[in-house]
Amino acid sequence: MREPHLILGIGELLWDIVPDGMRLGGAPANFAVMAGRLGNRAAILSRIGRDDLSRQAIDRLEPMPVETGFLQVDPQHETGRVTVSLEGGEPRYTIHEPAAWDFLELSDGWVALAERADAICFGSLAQRNRQARQTIQILAAEASAKCIRVFDVNLRAPFYSAEVLQQSLELATVVKMNDAEAPVVLDLLDLAIEEAPATGGTLSTPEYLRAAAERLLGKFPSLQMVAATRGSRGSLLVTRDEWSEHPGFPVKIADGIGAGDAFTAAMTHYMLRGADLATLNEAGNRWGGWMASQSGAMPALPDAVRDAITAAIEQTAN
Repeated sequence: MREPHLILGIGELLWDIVPDGMRLGGAPANFAVMAGRLGNRAAILSRIGRDDLSRQAIDRLEPMPVETGFLQVDPQHETGRVTVSLEGGEPRYTIHEPAAWDFLELSDGWVALAERADAICFGSLAQRNRQARQTIQILAAEASAKCIRVFDVNLRAPFYSAEVLQQSLELATVVKMNDAEAPVVLDLLDLAIEEAPATGGTLSTPEYLRAAAERLLGKFPSLQMVAATRGSRGSLLVTRDEWSEHPGFPVKIADGIGAGDAFTAAMTHYMLRGADLATLNEAGNRWGGWMASQSGAMPALPDAVRDAITAAIEQTAN
Protein backbone atom coordinates (compact mmCIF):
# COMPACT_ATOMS: atom_id res chain seq x y z
CA MET A 1 0.00 0.00 0.00
CA ARG A 2 1.33 3.42 -0.98
CA GLU A 3 2.31 5.75 1.85
CA PRO A 4 0.09 8.83 2.19
CA HIS A 5 1.38 12.07 0.75
CA LEU A 6 3.09 14.45 3.19
CA ILE A 7 1.41 17.86 3.12
CA LEU A 8 2.46 20.85 5.25
CA GLY A 9 0.57 23.99 6.22
CA ILE A 10 3.16 26.64 7.14
CA GLY A 11 2.22 29.85 8.94
CA GLU A 12 -0.44 31.08 11.32
CA LEU A 13 -2.37 29.00 13.83
CA LEU A 14 -4.79 31.22 15.71
CA TRP A 15 -8.15 31.59 17.38
CA ASP A 16 -10.96 33.33 15.52
CA ILE A 17 -12.97 35.28 18.09
CA VAL A 18 -16.46 35.26 16.57
CA PRO A 19 -19.72 36.71 17.94
CA ASP A 20 -20.79 33.37 19.44
CA GLY A 21 -17.43 32.18 20.82
CA MET A 22 -13.98 31.06 19.70
CA ARG A 23 -13.01 28.85 16.79
CA LEU A 24 -9.57 27.56 15.92
CA GLY A 25 -8.26 28.66 12.55
CA GLY A 26 -5.51 30.24 10.50
CA ALA A 27 -5.37 29.51 6.77
CA PRO A 28 -2.37 27.11 6.81
CA ALA A 29 -3.83 25.23 9.78
CA ASN A 30 -7.25 25.00 8.12
CA PHE A 31 -5.56 23.74 4.96
CA ALA A 32 -3.58 21.09 6.86
CA VAL A 33 -6.62 19.78 8.75
CA MET A 34 -8.59 19.44 5.51
CA ALA A 35 -5.64 17.74 3.80
CA GLY A 36 -5.50 15.25 6.68
CA ARG A 37 -9.22 14.61 6.45
CA LEU A 38 -8.77 13.68 2.79
CA GLY A 39 -6.33 10.92 3.75
CA ASN A 40 -2.93 12.59 3.57
CA ARG A 41 -0.25 12.82 6.25
CA ALA A 42 -0.68 16.46 7.24
CA ALA A 43 1.27 18.62 9.67
CA ILE A 44 0.99 22.20 10.89
CA LEU A 45 4.23 24.19 11.08
CA SER A 46 3.36 27.14 13.30
CA ARG A 47 4.15 28.74 16.65
CA ILE A 48 1.92 29.17 19.68
CA GLY A 49 2.33 30.85 23.05
CA ARG A 50 2.77 29.33 26.47
CA ASP A 51 -0.76 30.17 27.53
CA ASP A 52 -4.28 28.84 27.93
CA LEU A 53 -5.14 29.48 24.29
CA SER A 54 -2.27 27.25 23.16
CA ARG A 55 -3.42 24.41 25.41
CA GLN A 56 -6.96 24.81 24.10
CA ALA A 57 -5.61 24.72 20.54
CA ILE A 58 -3.78 21.44 21.13
CA ASP A 59 -6.88 19.95 22.76
CA ARG A 60 -9.00 21.05 19.81
CA LEU A 61 -6.59 19.53 17.28
CA GLU A 62 -6.00 16.31 19.21
CA PRO A 63 -8.86 14.30 17.62
CA MET A 64 -8.15 15.62 14.13
CA PRO A 65 -6.01 13.86 11.49
CA VAL A 66 -3.21 16.41 11.62
CA GLU A 67 0.20 16.32 13.31
CA THR A 68 0.84 18.95 15.99
CA GLY A 69 4.20 17.66 17.22
CA PHE A 70 6.10 20.17 15.10
CA LEU A 71 4.42 23.23 16.64
CA GLN A 72 6.85 25.60 18.31
CA VAL A 73 6.14 27.16 21.73
CA ASP A 74 7.04 30.81 22.22
CA PRO A 75 7.74 31.83 25.84
CA GLN A 76 7.36 35.56 25.12
CA HIS A 77 4.48 36.02 22.69
CA GLU A 78 0.83 35.05 22.91
CA THR A 79 -1.04 32.54 20.78
CA GLY A 80 -2.56 34.36 17.82
CA ARG A 81 -6.04 35.87 17.97
CA VAL A 82 -8.30 37.36 15.30
CA THR A 83 -11.55 39.17 16.04
CA VAL A 84 -14.06 38.27 13.34
CA SER A 85 -17.21 40.22 12.54
CA LEU A 86 -19.69 39.28 9.83
CA GLU A 87 -21.00 41.81 7.34
CA GLY A 88 -23.58 40.44 4.93
CA GLY A 89 -22.35 36.92 5.62
CA GLU A 90 -18.76 37.84 4.72
CA PRO A 91 -16.10 37.76 7.46
CA ARG A 92 -14.13 40.89 8.42
CA TYR A 93 -10.94 40.44 10.45
CA THR A 94 -9.03 42.33 13.14
CA ILE A 95 -5.71 40.51 13.41
CA HIS A 96 -3.98 41.18 16.72
CA GLU A 97 -0.20 41.63 16.85
CA PRO A 98 2.37 40.61 17.76
CA ALA A 99 1.51 36.93 17.90
CA ALA A 100 3.65 33.84 18.43
CA TRP A 101 3.33 32.91 14.75
CA ASP A 102 5.11 36.15 13.80
CA PHE A 103 8.30 34.55 15.16
CA LEU A 104 8.56 31.21 13.35
CA GLU A 105 12.07 29.83 13.86
CA LEU A 106 13.89 27.77 11.27
CA SER A 107 14.73 24.37 12.75
CA ASP A 108 16.40 21.23 11.46
CA GLY A 109 13.16 19.32 11.97
CA TRP A 110 11.17 21.77 9.88
CA VAL A 111 13.76 21.78 7.10
CA ALA A 112 13.81 17.97 7.02
CA LEU A 113 10.02 17.91 6.72
CA ALA A 114 10.03 20.49 3.93
CA GLU A 115 12.64 18.51 2.01
CA ARG A 116 10.40 15.41 2.14
CA ALA A 117 7.07 17.13 1.58
CA ASP A 118 4.91 16.32 -1.43
CA ALA A 119 3.06 19.63 -1.05
CA ILE A 120 3.33 22.73 1.10
CA CYS A 121 1.00 25.70 1.50
CA PHE A 122 2.10 29.11 2.71
CA GLY A 123 0.42 32.49 2.62
CA SER A 124 1.09 36.21 2.69
CA LEU A 125 -0.34 37.00 6.14
CA ALA A 126 2.21 34.93 8.08
CA GLN A 127 4.97 36.87 6.31
CA ARG A 128 4.04 40.22 7.89
CA ASN A 129 7.02 39.88 10.26
CA ARG A 130 10.55 39.62 8.85
CA GLN A 131 11.53 36.61 10.98
CA ALA A 132 8.53 34.51 9.97
CA ARG A 133 8.93 35.63 6.35
CA GLN A 134 12.52 34.44 6.18
CA THR A 135 11.62 31.10 7.78
CA ILE A 136 8.73 30.49 5.41
CA GLN A 137 10.68 31.42 2.30
CA ILE A 138 13.65 29.25 3.26
CA LEU A 139 11.33 26.28 3.85
CA ALA A 140 9.69 26.83 0.46
CA ALA A 141 13.11 27.03 -1.19
CA GLU A 142 14.26 23.83 0.54
CA ALA A 143 11.29 21.84 -0.80
CA SER A 144 12.10 19.40 -3.58
CA ALA A 145 11.58 20.21 -7.24
CA LYS A 146 8.62 17.84 -7.39
CA CYS A 147 6.93 19.37 -4.35
CA ILE A 148 3.72 21.32 -5.07
CA ARG A 149 4.35 24.72 -3.51
CA VAL A 150 1.05 26.55 -3.07
CA PHE A 151 1.13 30.28 -2.35
CA ASP A 152 -2.22 31.21 -0.82
CA VAL A 153 -2.70 34.93 -1.33
CA ASN A 154 -4.39 36.12 1.85
CA LEU A 155 -4.56 39.89 1.66
CA ARG A 156 -5.37 41.35 5.07
CA ALA A 157 -4.66 45.08 5.18
CA PRO A 158 -2.16 46.35 6.09
CA PHE A 159 -0.25 43.05 6.22
CA TYR A 160 0.93 42.65 2.63
CA SER A 161 3.33 44.24 0.18
CA ALA A 162 4.58 43.99 -3.38
CA GLU A 163 7.85 42.56 -2.05
CA VAL A 164 6.16 39.66 -0.25
CA LEU A 165 3.99 38.89 -3.27
CA GLN A 166 6.96 38.98 -5.65
CA GLN A 167 9.17 36.77 -3.46
CA SER A 168 6.38 34.27 -2.77
CA LEU A 169 5.37 33.93 -6.41
CA GLU A 170 8.99 33.29 -7.36
CA LEU A 171 8.94 30.28 -5.00
CA ALA A 172 5.48 28.93 -5.83
CA THR A 173 4.33 26.41 -8.39
CA VAL A 174 0.64 27.19 -7.71
CA VAL A 175 -0.98 30.44 -6.60
CA LYS A 176 -4.50 30.62 -5.21
CA MET A 177 -6.34 33.92 -4.81
CA ASN A 178 -9.91 35.16 -4.84
CA ASP A 179 -11.50 37.50 -7.37
CA ALA A 180 -11.19 40.52 -5.08
CA GLU A 181 -7.48 39.88 -4.55
CA ALA A 182 -6.55 39.39 -8.22
CA PRO A 183 -6.62 43.07 -9.30
CA VAL A 184 -4.76 44.12 -6.13
CA VAL A 185 -2.03 41.56 -6.83
CA LEU A 186 -1.67 42.67 -10.44
CA ASP A 187 -1.57 46.33 -9.46
CA LEU A 188 1.14 45.78 -6.83
CA LEU A 189 3.24 43.82 -9.33
CA ASP A 190 2.80 46.44 -12.09
CA LEU A 191 0.82 43.96 -14.19
CA ALA A 192 -2.54 45.76 -14.08
CA ILE A 193 -4.95 45.11 -16.94
CA GLU A 194 -6.36 48.37 -18.29
CA GLU A 195 -10.03 48.73 -19.23
CA ALA A 196 -10.92 45.45 -17.54
CA PRO A 197 -14.66 44.74 -17.26
CA ALA A 198 -16.00 45.26 -13.74
CA THR A 199 -18.69 43.11 -12.15
CA GLY A 200 -20.32 43.90 -8.82
CA GLY A 201 -17.60 46.36 -7.92
CA THR A 202 -14.75 43.88 -8.42
CA LEU A 203 -12.80 42.79 -11.45
CA SER A 204 -14.16 39.27 -11.26
CA THR A 205 -15.36 38.11 -14.65
CA PRO A 206 -13.85 34.82 -15.89
CA GLU A 207 -12.37 36.74 -18.84
CA TYR A 208 -10.55 39.15 -16.54
CA LEU A 209 -9.35 36.42 -14.20
CA ARG A 210 -8.05 34.35 -17.10
CA ALA A 211 -6.13 37.36 -18.43
CA ALA A 212 -4.79 38.01 -14.92
CA ALA A 213 -3.66 34.40 -14.61
CA GLU A 214 -1.89 34.56 -17.96
CA ARG A 215 0.02 37.65 -16.85
CA LEU A 216 1.20 35.92 -13.69
CA LEU A 217 2.18 32.77 -15.58
CA GLY A 218 4.11 34.92 -18.04
CA LYS A 219 6.04 36.72 -15.32
CA PHE A 220 6.91 33.84 -12.99
CA PRO A 221 8.60 30.85 -14.69
CA SER A 222 8.21 28.43 -11.75
CA LEU A 223 4.46 29.03 -11.58
CA GLN A 224 2.48 26.20 -13.18
CA MET A 225 -1.13 27.03 -12.28
CA VAL A 226 -3.25 29.95 -11.10
CA ALA A 227 -6.44 29.23 -9.14
CA ALA A 228 -8.92 32.07 -8.83
CA THR A 229 -11.97 31.53 -6.62
CA ARG A 230 -15.19 33.49 -7.05
CA GLY A 231 -17.16 32.60 -3.91
CA SER A 232 -20.58 31.17 -4.74
CA ARG A 233 -19.86 31.71 -8.46
CA GLY A 234 -17.22 29.01 -8.57
CA SER A 235 -13.62 29.23 -9.73
CA LEU A 236 -11.21 29.37 -12.63
CA LEU A 237 -8.03 27.29 -12.99
CA VAL A 238 -5.45 28.34 -15.57
CA THR A 239 -2.19 26.74 -16.73
CA ARG A 240 -0.01 27.66 -19.69
CA ASP A 241 -1.76 25.05 -21.82
CA GLU A 242 -5.40 25.02 -20.74
CA TRP A 243 -8.02 26.44 -18.42
CA SER A 244 -11.14 25.24 -16.63
CA GLU A 245 -14.11 27.20 -15.30
CA HIS A 246 -16.52 25.86 -12.66
CA PRO A 247 -19.86 27.52 -11.78
CA GLY A 248 -19.77 26.50 -8.11
CA PHE A 249 -22.52 24.92 -6.03
CA PRO A 250 -25.46 26.69 -4.39
CA VAL A 251 -25.18 26.37 -0.60
CA LYS A 252 -26.62 28.14 2.40
CA ILE A 253 -23.61 29.98 3.78
CA ALA A 254 -23.01 29.78 7.51
CA ASP A 255 -20.01 32.09 7.86
CA GLY A 256 -17.66 31.39 4.93
CA ILE A 257 -14.64 31.00 7.23
CA GLY A 258 -12.20 28.42 5.89
CA ALA A 259 -14.02 27.79 2.61
CA GLY A 260 -11.07 28.96 0.53
CA ASP A 261 -8.69 26.82 2.58
CA ALA A 262 -10.85 23.74 2.00
CA PHE A 263 -10.83 24.55 -1.72
CA THR A 264 -7.02 24.76 -1.70
CA ALA A 265 -6.58 21.53 0.26
CA ALA A 266 -8.92 19.57 -2.02
CA MET A 267 -7.29 20.98 -5.14
CA THR A 268 -3.84 20.04 -3.81
CA HIS A 269 -5.00 16.56 -2.80
CA TYR A 270 -6.17 15.78 -6.32
CA MET A 271 -3.17 17.46 -7.97
CA LEU A 272 -0.96 14.94 -6.16
CA ARG A 273 -3.03 12.22 -7.79
CA GLY A 274 -2.58 13.60 -11.28
CA ALA A 275 -6.19 14.70 -11.76
CA ASP A 276 -7.18 16.95 -14.65
CA LEU A 277 -8.24 20.59 -14.21
CA ALA A 278 -11.96 19.80 -14.31
CA THR A 279 -11.58 17.35 -11.43
CA LEU A 280 -9.47 19.82 -9.44
CA ASN A 281 -12.17 22.43 -9.93
CA GLU A 282 -14.95 20.02 -8.96
CA ALA A 283 -13.12 18.92 -5.83
CA GLY A 284 -12.27 22.44 -4.76
CA ASN A 285 -15.80 23.71 -5.21
CA ARG A 286 -17.47 20.74 -3.52
CA TRP A 287 -15.27 20.91 -0.44
CA GLY A 288 -15.22 24.71 -0.38
CA GLY A 289 -19.01 24.78 -0.66
CA TRP A 290 -19.39 22.26 2.15
CA MET A 291 -17.09 24.30 4.40
CA ALA A 292 -18.99 27.50 3.63
CA SER A 293 -22.19 25.77 4.77
CA GLN A 294 -20.65 24.99 8.18
CA SER A 295 -19.75 27.20 11.15
CA GLY A 296 -16.03 27.73 11.61
CA ALA A 297 -13.09 26.35 9.65
CA MET A 298 -12.74 22.97 11.41
CA PRO A 299 -16.30 21.65 11.80
CA ALA A 300 -17.14 18.02 12.46
CA LEU A 301 -17.00 15.91 9.30
CA PRO A 302 -19.16 12.79 9.44
CA ASP A 303 -17.82 9.80 7.49
CA ALA A 304 -21.00 9.66 5.44
CA VAL A 305 -20.55 13.26 4.28
CA ARG A 306 -16.91 12.72 3.36
CA ASP A 307 -17.74 9.54 1.45
CA ALA A 308 -20.62 11.20 -0.43
CA ILE A 309 -18.52 14.20 -1.50
CA THR A 310 -15.61 11.96 -2.51
CA ALA A 311 -17.95 9.78 -4.58
CA ALA A 312 -19.42 12.80 -6.34
CA ILE A 313 -15.95 14.07 -7.24
CA GLU A 314 -14.84 10.68 -8.53
CA GLN A 315 -18.00 10.39 -10.59
CA THR A 316 -17.08 13.63 -12.33
CA ALA A 317 -13.61 12.32 -13.03
CA ASN A 318 -14.89 9.19 -14.78
